[in-house]
Amino acid sequence: MNAVKKTNYHKTKIACYMGFITQAIAANFAPLLFLKFHSDYHISLGNIALISTFFFFTQLLVDLFCAKFVDHIGYRVCIVASEIFAALGLLGLAFLPDFLPDPFIGIICSVIVYAIGSGLIEVLCSPIIEACPFENKEATMSLLHSFYCWGAVGTILISSLFFLIFGIDSWKWLAVIWAIIPAINTYNFMTCPIESLVDNGSGMEIKDLFSKPFFWVAICLMICSGASELAMAQWASAYAESALGLSKALGDLTGPCMFAVTMGISRIIFGKYGEQLDLMKFMSGSGILCVVCYLLTALSSNPIIGLIGCIACGFSVGIMWPGTISISSKTFPTGGTAMFSLLAMAGDLGGSIGPGIVGRITQNAGNNIKIGMGSEGLDAAFSLLKPGGRLAVITFHSLEDRLVKRRMASWCQGCTCPPDFPVCVCGKTPSAELVTRKPVEASETELEKNPRSRSAKLRVCIRLK
Repeated sequence: MNAVKKTNYHKTKIACYMGFITQAIAANFAPLLFLKFHSDYHISLGNIALISTFFFFTQLLVDLFCAKFVDHIGYRVCIVASEIFAALGLLGLAFLPDFLPDPFIGIICSVIVYAIGSGLIEVLCSPIIEACPFENKEATMSLLHSFYCWGAVGTILISSLFFLIFGIDSWKWLAVIWAIIPAINTYNFMTCPIESLVDNGSGMEIKDLFSKPFFWVAICLMICSGASELAMAQWASAYAESALGLSKALGDLTGPCMFAVTMGISRIIFGKYGEQLDLMKFMSGSGILCVVCYLLTALSSNPIIGLIGCIACGFSVGIMWPGTISISSKTFPTGGTAMFSLLAMAGDLGGSIGPGIVGRITQNAGNNIKIGMGSEGLDAAFSLLKPGGRLAVITFHSLEDRLVKRRMASWCQGCTCPPDFPVCVCGKTPSAELVTRKPVEASETELEKNPRSRSAKLRVCIRLK
């Protein structure tokens, strides 16, 4: 009897694995066709950019819906609906642009439909696995999330190979082929055993979750995780092209694929050896490695080393998302779907603002993408400090020094009220304090021994809160 039960839950695990592959297809297939949409349907690049915006915004709305209603509707109904929405959206992408008067409307409608499915999968697969009687749930959760990485790699590589063999004009056939995966997985979720994480109505309310200080920590971790992950992942191809002079096609494969591979390896390692590893120590080490990777990517003058830092960052951020979910599940065992929904929403929020921050700073730095990456690294490093901790940064170029100076100045800024206000009404207080107003530079003695240190500048700040 026990053997049968384990086999049944193994089917649940397989269905959730395929669910994350479905989510990876939904997130990564359409961006490969952006230039094709632009040339064939004469859609402006501004509207092309809105496709990703609609996708992520729809996922955020689904996260909110799940937090309020999924426990009442039931996991099975919602997860089966997720696969149906994903399949219908991919089929719609193949046919609606030609059937509707405006192809752009057809694309957006299709994207919204499969984004609903993607959002439901993102929220529901984790609590479904958490509710199953697996022995090491932290390792199982990490392994589950690795399938998104392998799905992303598979989507990019298989689609690129398909376009190479059959031509990109055959993309509609590929959209139909990709739709087969969620269609098959619909049956899997209809027939596999699915347990409830908490009894109906006994889960924590949203207001109860937000009343817990640790939940705010988890939310911040998910925002940082999403921002760190997607900022580097979405800019990886641009960095590969800019730093190494690669073509667009090769850059799309080298950057995002290798990033996803190393992220998947990180999750598989913890999934396989989770019983021997301490999750908190693994996450702390990964956070430090993430900071090192961002700074290496931004500050290295060697493009090969910079690209290695970019790819290795995938390994460093791999455990952050599933690790935070596992810790939250253990801390709030009655958190219910609301907890998973809010954590997913925080991750999506971070993922939506991270690439934008890098892009904005890159634009302000004269389209120097390395400076944009450095900004993310500094913020991540500062977030790891405890009050009283010191952050020391050495730069070797004027643009880098200017970035560090402005970032530290923003942390040290207090009241932002207009000068003519008699009293402060914003309530803002400094988060840091500069150790020295001016950068520390090499002395004459050091310059004699090491002439290359002439351009080095050291800036140090102390975290106050």
